[in-house]
Amino acid sequence: MAVLNRSVYHYCYIAALFFLLAFMFATFQHFHSWAGILLALFFVSIALAFRGSRLFKGYWYSVIILAVAAIAMYYPQHFITVGGRNASFFIPILLQVIMFGMGTELSLKDFAQVMRMPRGVFIGTVCHYIIMPLVGYTLAHLFNFPNEIAAGIILIGCCPSGLASNVMCYLAKANLALSVSVTTISTLLAPFLTPLLMKWLGGRYVEIDLWAMVWDITIIVIIPIAAGLAFHYLVRGKVKWIDKIMPVISMVGIALVLLVITAAGRDNLLKIGGLLIIATFIHNISGYFLGYWSARLFRFPERDCRTIALEVGMQNAGLASALARGMGKIATVGLASVIFGTMMNVTGSSLASWWHNRPPRDEPTAKELS
Repeated sequence: MAVLNRSVYHYCYIAALFFLLAFMFATFQHFHSWAGILLALFFVSIALAFRGSRLFKGYWYSVIILAVAAIAMYYPQHFITVGGRNASFFIPILLQVIMFGMGTELSLKDFAQVMRMPRGVFIGTVCHYIIMPLVGYTLAHLFNFPNEIAAGIILIGCCPSGLASNVMCYLAKANLALSVSVTTISTLLAPFLTPLLMKWLGGRYVEIDLWAMVWDITIIVIIPIAAGLAFHYLVRGKVKWIDKIMPVISMVGIALVLLVITAAGRDNLLKIGGLLIIATFIHNISGYFLGYWSARLFRFPERDCRTIALEVGMQNAGLASALARGMGKIATVGLASVIFGTMMNVTGSSLASWWHNRPPRDEPTAKELS
């Protein structure tokens, strides 16, 4: 069976090469109606191949996200409206499902973890809400983007930690308990801190309705998490198939959110996408770098430094997208969240995989223990 599995993954690489060559030919011949499908199939084939690789297994979902982005960029007309309704209408609903999924993974024990490591949770959360908003504001000013694009960069910086950070911390051999705690606390603080920071830093670029944003975050984040927490104690474990399907639903939900926003902002992405990708990359990498060295400054152990780096650098891009939709500016303010959400999956996977093969320096190795 193992030989068969390796053979299947090997064929996926071959299929990926075929689809890549076909994509290049279709593009050269201006068969753009086929090029998008071929590019998406290339990414899907690579993702399937990565599933069978120890080295690249952590990247498979990131590559799927690239396939989704390719489909949205080539065929946006199919994802702007659904059943006669603007597709952006479904973004808050999808986010509520994702937040509910997060809630089902929580328990009161997770909140008890906060009490066991208050210093780490405090520093991680404070670094997150200081570093990312200020870096976003600085980049928006330096790149001199149009007002609504600049506001989008600041908005993604003002959002709480991304859910993917927990997975990346696990892969990076970081402090998973600290990661879950920082993600939880930063998310619960979002209804207060995100609107205030956005009003302070982004108010010069777009009009911010403070209380409307507070309410949007409450119904998108807090209520679904509370419902998920209740689900954890009332249903979880009693219906096995629900336990297995919730993480899948969350991953599909994230992909669909990116699909809708990319399609809505496709024209703006083509005009300003290059510079926005550079700015977003700097934003994301700055979060990792400054988060890590802030933790080193406070003399945290290596595992905790890795955790804080990932918690600072990875944002809840889906929430930023939903807030941009609530402002009625999803095709402009929402653009940075699309690029950031895609990029952080790639950079986060890369960083986590690099750390995975390098045990924390302040922990004894297997050779030292023997």
